[in-house]
Amino acid sequence: MSQSGISASSALSAVNNCFFLVGPTASGKSRLAVDLAQRCDAEIVSADAFQIYRGLPTLTAQPNESQLQQVPHHLVGALPLHAEMSAAKFRELALHAIGEIQARGKRVLVVGGNGLYVKALTHGLSPLPAIDQKLRDELNVLSLEELNERLAAVDSLGAATIDRQNTRRVVRALEIFAQTQKPASAQRAEWKEEPAAIHGAFLFHERDELYARIDERVQEMFREGVVKEVASVQELSMTAEKTLGLADIRRLLKGEINEAECIAAIQQATRRYAKRQLTWFRRQSNFAPLNLSSFKDSAAALACLEQMAGRAFDPAE
Repeated sequence: MSQSGISASSALSAVNNCFFLVGPTASGKSRLAVDLAQRCDAEIVSADAFQIYRGLPTLTAQPNESQLQQVPHHLVGALPLHAEMSAAKFRELALHAIGEIQARGKRVLVVGGNGLYVKALTHGLSPLPAIDQKLRDELNVLSLEELNERLAAVDSLGAATIDRQNTRRVVRALEIFAQTQKPASAQRAEWKEEPAAIHGAFLFHERDELYARIDERVQEMFREGVVKEVASVQELSMTAEKTLGLADIRRLLKGEINEAECIAAIQQATRRYAKRQLTWFRRQSNFAPLNLSSFKDSAAALACLEQMAGRAFDPAE
């Protein structure tokens, strides 16, 4: 039995009966998911590393109150900000939610942009060594530059693909190598199982349109009071500390940068994040690509319904 309380075969069957909507931030996943869920009597399970937290709804671009009321959402605002998250924990929580939804006779839409979380759910995770706190403490005293030098020496592939500005991820990669003498990048590629039939859509826009959507979203966040939201936050876990834009708004609150500089920094960081998401889903998934720049109004939801039925959809129809 898995930690989620269901067998591996049952978990695979449950996931095979889900429909996935994946893609970069600001691609319109939340709006499309609500439209599609209403059309096919489904509930939504979020696959987002930061929307799962309670307390930063604006900064993490959680679905708005209207969307949450129209369709049941799971793993949105579900955990306190001091809780740690991981791909393994997400898989456990998501499988539990999926099982409950399917037991009620409802369809499940898994919606999100965290590629590792999505693949952990669809493929399972090879077991990794438990955290060695003594080793972690030793690594945490090193500078980010020193950590990256060590990672490049033992795992060149990992060093080339990991977010090297993310201290937590670099430290974890070094921990895994130290405990197993195998590169973390190679072990993470050893997915536990190959799913039989995973259905879903990879959502994207033309680059200029996506970047314009990102820039507007960041502007809207500030209009909606994201600075006040961040100022009220107290204890955060190491995972929650990595929320995009958090560090920049803290710099604004300290007077180190002005609002225009803060907005520009978050816009740039978000565009870079979206580029990494696009790269991941193009390489790591076989979800049907759906260029939302080619669709009007409800056509995207109709396209997804066609895909759920196993048929291709022509946006010109």
